[in-house]
Amino acid sequence: MIKLDTKKLVAWILVLGAVNWGLVGFLNLNVVEAVLGAGSILTKLVYIVVGLAGVYKLYILAGGKAKK
Repeated sequence: MIKLDTKKLVAWILVLGAVNWGLVGFLNLNVVEAVLGAGSILTKLVYIVVGLAGVYKLYILAGGKAKK
């Protein structure tokens, strides 16, 4: 079974979010909305999860303690 700790999970979420925003900027292509539908509950949930991952990463970078 694959073991994924919190730091790696957050990193993957942020990478996927960054790639999505890069595609929005370069190609005007929002993969999240294309797959889940513009304005859908799932789309909003994905954005919330990416946002929470960013807040968690900011906390860690500011000197907070990460779970292993």
